[in-house]
Amino acid sequence: MNKIELTIPRLGESVTEVTLSKWNVKVGDVVALDETIAEVSTDKVDSEVPSTHSGIIKELKFEEGDIIPVGEVFAILEFAEDPKTETSAEDVSLQSSEIIPEDKISKPSKFLSPLVKKIIKEENLAVDEILKIDGSGHNGRISKNDVLNYIKNPSQQKIEEVKVVSTSSSTGNSEIIEMDKMRQLISKHMKKSKQTSPHVTAYVEPDVTNLVKWREANKKAFEAKYNQKLTYTPIIVDCVVRAIKDFPMINVSVDETETKIIKHHDINIGIATALPNNNLIVPVIKSANTLNLEGLAKGVNSIVDKARNNKLSPDDISGGTFTISNVGTFGNLMGTPIINQPEVAILATGVIKKKPAVLESEYGDLVVVRQFMYLSLSFDHRVIDGSLGGVFLKRISDYMENWDINQSI
Repeated sequence: MNKIELTIPRLGESVTEVTLSKWNVKVGDVVALDETIAEVSTDKVDSEVPSTHSGIIKELKFEEGDIIPVGEVFAILEFAEDPKTETSAEDVSLQSSEIIPEDKISKPSKFLSPLVKKIIKEENLAVDEILKIDGSGHNGRISKNDVLNYIKNPSQQKIEEVKVVSTSSSTGNSEIIEMDKMRQLISKHMKKSKQTSPHVTAYVEPDVTNLVKWREANKKAFEAKYNQKLTYTPIIVDCVVRAIKDFPMINVSVDETETKIIKHHDINIGIATALPNNNLIVPVIKSANTLNLEGLAKGVNSIVDKARNNKLSPDDISGGTFTISNVGTFGNLMGTPIINQPEVAILATGVIKKKPAVLESEYGDLVVVRQFMYLSLSFDHRVIDGSLGGVFLKRISDYMENWDINQSI
């Protein structure tokens, strides 16, 4: 008999350890090549760890909830034959199909892992419909995320994603809702940030009339030329990057001893993105200081699309040095955002609204209609004093107010 050690694969350049969220197999199970062995989490991204070979699970070395270093052996697999000779996924799936009886799922043309079969059974899904999904896994394998994305399709019946337990109290009916894994991680991350950094928030209200006019006049031509939609986000990112270049001590973090400041030369901008399940994730545009408006638009559109389609990798959400949160998306005027550790500042952008404004002219003061938005900057008072935070925020405002309405795309 041959044995092989299964190790935690590298999930991104900055990922050094993972949390074992769930075992999808038990000792004695027969598994196929690329079948999911376990689910792991890295801060905000959940990932599946597939088997690199087919065989029988002989040992599971960790418990759910354990933290495992990347590269560590987490399971032992045994082969009946030479490890280089792989049992077909379809053959092994018939041996290991314990979750759904064969009379309910006939021999599939695509391999369905036990986890996928479990989801199909629990959600009472039609197997024939699931088999039509274009799988994103190896050789078109249908993964857990493929099925979950299928469930979220508006054309299908909405499936509840949380466990709800009805209970009674003296004040009437209520519900107890279990936090999903991502919500638990967000909760811990936000609590840790407030405990780590003394937050201060400053506000400005720039006149963005020229910026709005320029975008309206150029968005169709921009999309035609670059095949990218031009939202306000890349324009705001451009202004933020220019302001960070002027005040590089905003682009820093504090080391674990809280005695040293780490100055980052790359400006990596995180874009806080709301997911369909109401959770929040912050994918990152790397080296934004090297990108023009076209590159920023492409970067923004790409990471937001990946976030909303559950396609982010651990690298996509790591390495941020400054974050932008667009609370205007929800119709909010302003916000007091919580710093995304280990960064030291975060910008919230409010909704753009028309307001009366007083402008000076050669004929005296005039009341005109202009476009305004609030910007709010939360910063870490350990390393950013009020003066630096204030002038930095005002510089972002200046770049937005003085947007060149005549610039070409």
